[in-house]
Amino acid sequence: MLLPATLMLPLLLGLSWAGGARGFARLNHDAELRSAFSVARTNSMEGGPKMTVTFDAVYVNIGGDFEAKAGLFRCRIPGAYFFSFTVGKFPHKDLSVMLMKNRNEVQAIVYEENSGEERKVQSQSVMLQLDFGDTIWLRLHGDPRYALYSNTGHYTTFSGYLVYPDTYDYQSQQHRQHSAYNSQQAPLQEHTAPSKDEMTTEHDVPGLADRKTQREEEERVKEDDEEEEEEEEEDDEEDDQRSAFSVGRTQSIMGVDQRGMPQHQPVSFDAAFVNIGEDFNVTLGVFTCRVAGAYYFSFNVGKLPHKTLSVKLMKNQLEVQAMIYDDSQGEKALQSQSLMLALKPGDTIWLYSHQKEGFGAYSNHAKYITFTGFLVYPDIPAPSAAHSQSKA
Repeated sequence: MLLPATLMLPLLLGLSWAGGARGFARLNHDAELRSAFSVARTNSMEGGPKMTVTFDAVYVNIGGDFEAKAGLFRCRIPGAYFFSFTVGKFPHKDLSVMLMKNRNEVQAIVYEENSGEERKVQSQSVMLQLDFGDTIWLRLHGDPRYALYSNTGHYTTFSGYLVYPDTYDYQSQQHRQHSAYNSQQAPLQEHTAPSKDEMTTEHDVPGLADRKTQREEEERVKEDDEEEEEEEEEDDEEDDQRSAFSVGRTQSIMGVDQRGMPQHQPVSFDAAFVNIGEDFNVTLGVFTCRVAGAYYFSFNVGKLPHKTLSVKLMKNQLEVQAMIYDDSQGEKALQSQSLMLALKPGDTIWLYSHQKEGFGAYSNHAKYITFTGFLVYPDIPAPSAAHSQSKA
C-alpha cells in the first residue's frame, strides 16, 4: 500500500533537497526555493454547492503557499511538484474526489459502492509541472449521494512538495523584478539636463577621469560575470542530473487468451504529466535510467469490476513489487504501491499487468492508472586515483 501522506511527506521533504541541489548552487537565498504542505480534515463532508475540500489541520506549510480554509495550493515557484491525497469513504455513500489543476481535472478517486456499512480509505499520487500562479485543489462530487469521511483520526489528507524547481525561470523572474526596482530608484539627476555649473569636462574636475575609468572597468567586470553565468547555465544543461516522470492511462486493460501472444508486455500510457530528462518512453511504458542513484516510484491502479487485479513493478526482467486484488465482485476499487530503488544507467523500470483472461485493470479519462518516479539522490562519483594520491 502507498504510505499515508502524513508519514510519507516528512521522508520526502528530507530527500528532495539533494535532487535539486545543483540548481540551488548559485542562489543567494535557498529558502526562497522551498515549498511544501501537508494538511488534514477532521470532519466528514457531503456533496453540495461548495465542492472544494477544505482543511482544518496543518502539519506543514513551508512557504505559506497552501490556504487551508480555502483548500487551495497556489504555485509560487515554477517547477515539478509531487502531490498525494488520501480520502475516507463514508458508509452508505459513494466517493468521488478529483485532483484539480486550475479548472482542469487531473486524477480521481472513485468508489461507487454505497450499500455497505464499511469505511474505506483510498489514495492517489501524481507529479505535475506547475507555472507561477497555478492552483491545485481537491473537488468533491456535488451530488449529496457522495461524501468523504474523516474525524480526529485524519482519514482525509492532502500533501504536496516541490521536487525540482525551474531555477532558471525563477532566477530570471527575480532578476527582472530586481532590475525594475533599481531602475525606479535611479537618481533623478540622470534623467534631468545638467546645470551650467555641471557642464564641465573631465579635465576641469580632479579625479573625474579616474572615476570614468573605474566605471568602465566595473562595466567590463559585469559583462565578464554575465558571460560566466551563461557558460555555467549551458554546462548545467549539458550535465543535468534531474530525472522525473509521471504518466497516466485513460483506458482499461483487459486480460485475454494468451495463446500466440507475447508474454510480459509493459503497461503503456497515453498521458504525460511530467517527463524531465525524457527518460520515460510513454508509448512503450518503460523508464530507462540515465543517472545512477536512488529513485522513488509509486503507481496507482483501478480495479475492473468482475476482474482480478494483478499488477507488478518490474526492474529489468525481475519482479520487484506486486499489487493484487483477488475479489471478482462487481465493485470498483483503487490500489496503490510505492518504494525506492537503487538504479544504474541502463536499468529499466516498468509495470506489468497480468494478461490472462479473468484479469484486468480499470481506468478512464479520470486516469485511475498512474505511474510516477523521480531521482532522489544521484550517486556521488568515487574520487579518482590521482586525486586520492594528491591528497595523500
